[in-house]
Amino acid sequence: MRLQGKAAIVTGGDTGIGKAIVQAFAREGASVVIDYHGNVAPANELAAQILKEGGKAVVCGADVRYAGEVEALVRKAVDAFGGLDIMVNNAGYEQQHPFLEMPFEVYRQTIDVNLTGTWLGSQFAAKQMAAQKRGGRIINISSIHEEVTMPTNSAYCASKGGIRMLARTIAVELAQYGITVNDVCPGAIDTPMDASLKRKPEEMQELLSEIPMARMGKPEEVAELCVYLASDAAAYVTGASYYLDGGMSKKSGSL
Repeated sequence: MRLQGKAAIVTGGDTGIGKAIVQAFAREGASVVIDYHGNVAPANELAAQILKEGGKAVVCGADVRYAGEVEALVRKAVDAFGGLDIMVNNAGYEQQHPFLEMPFEVYRQTIDVNLTGTWLGSQFAAKQMAAQKRGGRIINISSIHEEVTMPTNSAYCASKGGIRMLARTIAVELAQYGITVNDVCPGAIDTPMDASLKRKPEEMQELLSEIPMARMGKPEEVAELCVYLASDAAAYVTGASYYLDGGMSKKSGSL
C-alpha cells in the first residue's frame, strides 16, 4: 500500500472530493483525520466505514478560517496518530454573482475559506512536518480557475489564483525540509454540489459541450492523483499544478 504508516488530514473530508480522498488514502494504508464543518453525521459515517474495513480514521470539526481551529486539527493528528505526513487543503466555498453585484461578505467568505484556509492549513502542517524532520506532503485542491477565467465568479477565481502563487512560493521555501507542495486543479467534477445542475438538461449539455471528453470527472479520479502526490513516488514533484478537466481548459479558441 502506497501510504502505509502515513498520517493525513483532509479538510472538508466528509463529502464530495474530500470524501473520495479520505477513502482512497485509507485504502492505501494512511491513518486519516476527517475534518468537517457543520453536521458531524457524514464524517462519523465515513469514519465508521473506514474502521469497518480495517482502516484508521478519526473525526475532528474545524472551521478552516480560524487559526486556532486549524492548529487543533493538526494537534488531533499528532495525538491520534503520532504525527502528520500529508495535509490536503480541500475545504472550499463558492457563490457566483456578477462582479458589479458581488456582495462584499460573499467575497470575504470565499477568500477566508479558500485562500486563508489553505494558508493556515499549510502553515500549521508545515511547522509540524519540519519539526518531525521526515518530510511531508501538502496538497491543495485548487481549480482550473487558478488560471482560467470564469465571469460571475471573480471571488472564487481570485481565491484560487492566490492558492496557485502561495503553493509555488512555499514549495521553494519548504523544499529544504523535504516538504512538497502541489495543487490539484479539477474542472467539472460530479459531486453532490452538482445535483441542481443535473436537473437542468440544457445547462448540463452546455457544460458538457465545453469539455472535449464530453463528461464530468469523478471524485475518485481526483483522489487517485492525490494518492500519487502523497506517495513516495512523487518525492521530486513540487510547485506544480495538475489539471483534471477532460481538456476543458484547453478547448477555448480551438474551434
